[in-house]
Amino acid sequence: MLELRRLQIRHAKASPLFAPLDLRIDPGQVGIVMGPSGVGKSTLLDAIGGHLARDFTVDGDILLDGSHLAGQSPQARRIGVIFQDPVLFPHLSVGQNLSFGIPRAIRNRRDLVEKALSDAGMAGMSDRDPATLSGGQMARVALMRGLLARPRALLLDEPFSKLDATLRSDIRAFTFAHVAKAGIPALLVTHDPQDADAARGPKVLLGA
Repeated sequence: MLELRRLQIRHAKASPLFAPLDLRIDPGQVGIVMGPSGVGKSTLLDAIGGHLARDFTVDGDILLDGSHLAGQSPQARRIGVIFQDPVLFPHLSVGQNLSFGIPRAIRNRRDLVEKALSDAGMAGMSDRDPATLSGGQMARVALMRGLLARPRALLLDEPFSKLDATLRSDIRAFTFAHVAKAGIPALLVTHDPQDADAARGPKVLLGA
């Protein structure tokens, strides 16, 4: 479970970016954050993931599975992040991209990669060059790579925004289904009301 308790973020000595935020996302749920540009949505994700720049300060609490995350490094937090662009490594094959996310201690890497490709409807594409994939295939590979890293939670920074309407709906459903299957909390930043309508988790509007 991911919890935000009276959370506020401020830059230097400026006023907080948004009013105190309370949010609870249960395992398998996708929570939604909406709001106008510049209100602090991506900054909120940075604070949760542990990537916040030093000139920002955080008030309130961020908890994951009951543990406070304050002071923990991004590596210790084990929170995955999926961005607008899939950010696949161009010098690696599709399978190698997926394998990159798997913790080193796990031995059956090839089997996990093949299962992930099968789950994504891309069986047999392990040796493909990422540049030959469609936008939807790239999005699925990026998500599966994130999940193969076995994160404790997942942050989604407008990952569907560059997809056309039909593909957006398909990839959104694919993403939400795999978050539920993984049993981890996820937080999605979006401008699209349809994303919010499709999610079953709590929804907050920053800057309201």
